[in-house]
Amino acid sequence: MWALTTIHDVARRAGVSIATVSRVINNVQPIDPETAQRVRAAIEELDYHPNYVARGLRRRSTRSLGLIVSDNSNPFFAEVARAVEDAGYEAGYSVILCNSDLSTEKQERYIDVLISRRVDGIVLMSAPGSDVKALVERISHADIPLVIANNEVPDLGVDEVQVAFHEGGYTAGRYLLDLGHRSIAYIGFFSEQVRGHTARAQGFMRALSEAGIELASSRIAYGRGRYQDGRAAAAELLGRGVQMTAVFVFDDLMAMGVIKELQARGLSVPGDVSVVGFDNIVYSEATTPAITTVAQPIARIGHECVRLLLERIEHPEMEPRQVLLPTELVERESCRRLD
Repeated sequence: MWALTTIHDVARRAGVSIATVSRVINNVQPIDPETAQRVRAAIEELDYHPNYVARGLRRRSTRSLGLIVSDNSNPFFAEVARAVEDAGYEAGYSVILCNSDLSTEKQERYIDVLISRRVDGIVLMSAPGSDVKALVERISHADIPLVIANNEVPDLGVDEVQVAFHEGGYTAGRYLLDLGHRSIAYIGFFSEQVRGHTARAQGFMRALSEAGIELASSRIAYGRGRYQDGRAAAAELLGRGVQMTAVFVFDDLMAMGVIKELQARGLSVPGDVSVVGFDNIVYSEATTPAITTVAQPIARIGHECVRLLLERIEHPEMEPRQVLLPTELVERESCRRLD
């Protein structure tokens, strides 16, 4: 029976997370005595035997995980990092945070660092323009478990945590259309200029296309995902003479910049221009006006990454898995219905 029993079975029987089971087994963090007893009882009932021999042959555990994000100045990545750190700590792991700062070169150097430190696993949120398949091969060759998050390259053959970006973009487009908007613009991420539109942009444009609206290139501007990029992109659209009653923005941080630039030019949001963002970072409801946005389940992204990584560390023979998380429209104050 023991060969068929996994840590997941124990967690389900005890009514706790896999991370909690791992903490009890490894005795690395304090845990509530009643919870610990419930886990031990489940282990005994299921006759569960952790495969310490296989894990020992694979590597010496450093009780550390690596997290590579593309831009930690963006609150979205900071919030994901917090969730990964919390989940890692609960399971008895330290988390090493690496910020590639949108640089593929810096990202590769950090991968070298994490490999040399023999971390037990890596969560990768890759920098724009990355050859993600090559990165996967490199990390896999080092025999380090890997989870990819928020990536749009298919068939990577590793565990992934993805978000329904296409549906999220479609929701944003339908929302603006339902409010009566037809003069619409889009501010995207700079890598789209070279590699084509992201899934959220494709979903947005599909909604417009179904309404008979094809978004002209003159109505599209790009930025690197930061506040100042939003200001610059809004200024670029206005400088072209684009008449718009609404704009969908790639992320909330740029949406904040868009709102500021519009207001600085004497335009009202949402009186003159409605703005929809994406992510639902903590600051999106603190702006004036508060931003209507398509929310990603940010904390859940981090927790799911750690869950998959711990399961992969425990059972490297499992088939690759993909977790797809939903988005949700959060209505606030930055959009209005046209009369």
